Amino acid sequence: MKFVFTLPDIKRILPLLMVAGCFFVGGLTSCTDDDDYTLSPEARLEFSTDTVAFDTVISGRPTNTYTFMVYNRNDKAIRLTSVALERGSESPFRVNVDGTYLSGGSGTDFEIAARDSMRVFLEMTAVEHDSDTPVETIDKLFFHLESGLRQEVTLTAYGQDVVSLDAMVLSRDTLLNARRPYHVLDSLVVAEGATLTIGEGVRFYFEAGASLVVHGKLLVQGSAAHPVMFRGDRLGNMFSDQPYDRIPGQWGGITLTSTSYGNVINHADIHSGNYGIRVDSADVAREKLQLLNSIVHNVKGDAISARSAYVTAINCQLTNAGGNCVTLRGGDNVFVHCTIANFYAFAGGRGVALDFANYDGDIRLPLYNAAFLNCIVTGYSSDEVMGAQSERYTEDAFNYLLSNCLLNTPQVDDQRIVNCLWDNDDSEVCRDKNFAPDFDLDKLIFTFLLAPTSQAVGTADAEITAQYAPTDLHGISRLAESAPNMGCYQTVLQPEE
Repeated sequence: MKFVFTLPDIKRILPLLMVAGCFFVGGLTSCTDDDDYTLSPEARLEFSTDTVAFDTVISGRPTNTYTFMVYNRNDKAIRLTSVALERGSESPFRVNVDGTYLSGGSGTDFEIAARDSMRVFLEMTAVEHDSDTPVETIDKLFFHLESGLRQEVTLTAYGQDVVSLDAMVLSRDTLLNARRPYHVLDSLVVAEGATLTIGEGVRFYFEAGASLVVHGKLLVQGSAAHPVMFRGDRLGNMFSDQPYDRIPGQWGGITLTSTSYGNVINHADIHSGNYGIRVDSADVAREKLQLLNSIVHNVKGDAISARSAYVTAINCQLTNAGGNCVTLRGGDNVFVHCTIANFYAFAGGRGVALDFANYDGDIRLPLYNAAFLNCIVTGYSSDEVMGAQSERYTEDAFNYLLSNCLLNTPQVDDQRIVNCLWDNDDSEVCRDKNFAPDFDLDKLIFTFLLAPTSQAVGTADAEITAQYAPTDLHGISRLAESAPNMGCYQTVLQPEE
């Protein structure tokens, strides 16, 4: 249908169009009469926060966007002559007020209707200060009201200078021991024949998808007081009280390829990656990896996966995996005083704590040894221990031993399961109740110290402890007690009320 208006028609409806325009334009071009604005010094704005804290950010890189709300609780509109950063164009902060970017750190002529609000968007890029420790940056965002009143919101951030490693391949022996973090922008690769040694307290921040790939040798030399950290590079919060660092999938993981032997990882904290440590097929007669006093936690895939390799793990916390905490396909493997627990909190499925087999599809992978001594193997499900022997190649090695362990699996009579306790519904304390304090599922905080009521307290084999692990992951002596605890921690905590 087509409408045709004559000049008299237009003259007749023009006043109506002007009135309608007052409704639709709004904001800075509102047709509201001046009497609908207040100049009272008693009329103030309210803010959803008086301080916007960006936490720690990587210097030289733009942050995520932060926001806060500005409310007018009054019965009349409020005009703002300007909104401006105290440091103006010199400020590292960038501000957008309700869709208007503050060029040079300042903008003019804003208004908030009665009983209305507007949103402020913030970003910043911290200046590099050539400092090993984070440097605080402070600015203020001033709101100048037409009444003459000035209100403010404080903006704070800590800028962390980093050493950038961009698509780096280490072709000769290298020591990394900088006090400031290494920022891995693409995968860090250790070439075959080269050794990467990492000093205590070193921190690695990996960009999304970046990994540490070792064709040569990796020696991580952390300590109980200063572990080496491997994590993602997103330092802020996903939302309030929820750092990105507690979300899996923030970076890749560590891969030890088929040419890599003699790796030692001591006192490392590896968390929130797509996977933890992948150990590729190798000569089972040559030691592939010693994993000592380390944490691998909160990953999308497997925390540890070893394929036809010689692996030893002592005093390790291997927890919360979207895949399995430990996956073994063949090889020669020994785990002593490890806490292997799958309480993965994210959607998309969850594997088990322990899964071992002597094959992978049609590939024969003899399991020469899978020994678990003084370990805790548990999780949310009713069966966290899975073992599978090839039905086709029945003569292939399938050797396992679980000795003096706390196991979340249905009780069985098996000569290869010795002096174990059963962590199931028949026990008054089982699964997550073995640990204290209680898991905080809202903030995704998991502590795997033992509760005093756990069956794992005081039930480990003392001879195994003395031979392999006289101190725990934190360096606390186990020999001072008459009977050591199973798992990687000797410390026992009272659960929170």
